Amino acid sequence: MAKNSRATIHDIAKKLNITASTVSRALNNKPRISENTRKAVLKAAKQLNYQPNNIAAALRNGKSHLIGIMVPTADRSFFASVVRGIEEIANKVHYKVIISQSYDNYEKEVQTVDALISARVDGIIASIGKNTEDFSHFKRAQDRDIPLILFDRVTDELDVSQVMIDDYLGAYKTVEHLIEQGCTRIAHFTSPKKVSIYIERLRGYKAALQDYGLPYDKSLVVESNLQLEDGRSSMEQLLKLPALPDAVFSASDYGAMGAMQVLKERQIKIPQQIALAGFSNEPFTSFTSPPLTTVDQLSITMGNFTAELFFDQLRSEKKPVSQKTVLTPKLIIRGSSLRKEE
Repeated sequence: MAKNSRATIHDIAKKLNITASTVSRALNNKPRISENTRKAVLKAAKQLNYQPNNIAAALRNGKSHLIGIMVPTADRSFFASVVRGIEEIANKVHYKVIISQSYDNYEKEVQTVDALISARVDGIIASIGKNTEDFSHFKRAQDRDIPLILFDRVTDELDVSQVMIDDYLGAYKTVEHLIEQGCTRIAHFTSPKKVSIYIERLRGYKAALQDYGLPYDKSLVVESNLQLEDGRSSMEQLLKLPALPDAVFSASDYGAMGAMQVLKERQIKIPQQIALAGFSNEPFTSFTSPPLTTVDQLSITMGNFTAELFFDQLRSEKKPVSQKTVLTPKLIIRGSSLRKEE
């Protein structure tokens, strides 16, 4: 065997002077293989650093036991926790995951989906990027009968199962809480992208204002990419208004954190002068001063539900019927919004 070549079952067979089919049966725990032969094959495989060819195996038996997971970014606690929730279920049934990031880049997302198709994964679990408006790459996976499930950032343009939280309800509860704290001029940080989660959070914000008889003021709604620096610039923009807001509800915790930095630099008291609330329950939200009110997206639970739905569809002998699972979010009230005793 050449120094840099990859060991095959034929190399193991040659080393032990047995047939390649015997090696294959031993590696796959097939019957009619003696325990001594099985042990010898495993020992030789280890010595030769043999790694099974999953693509070749998938071609033979139709299953790779791999799930492709695509997230916009893996460095956010929410997406990392969803992946953990998926893996908890997948590992129980001896499935492995391939994790890819789209970085909210459409071309990268297309390339990733095509790569997962080529890798012959048994299914794809994805959260759509902010810039995705054409879904033909996902349809290519469907055309090849590869199960596809979307979570968090979803679209109704694909006939697939979806798992998400009730973003509308999470936003409504947050704004309702701010109103109950005496806030009457509540600003909102949202995204200009046509992403379902931000559309629903904006809708919940508007509905709470309407239900409590507060006017909707377009000047209080600021669009951005909702990163830390965006939160800073959005807060600076609000502070230039003739009438300041008395609360800010950000569709992301990072936007809220940027706003908090600006308010502290301006020595504007939180929450007495301007209350703050975010969305996602990122780990840092409990360590800010004051701690940030936010919405828990139940990320691990979402991952568990998504994986269970995937395996239900994989085991089904019939064409799966698309279903939508909507989890109820939890409002976590902390010092950044508490003006009154609870």
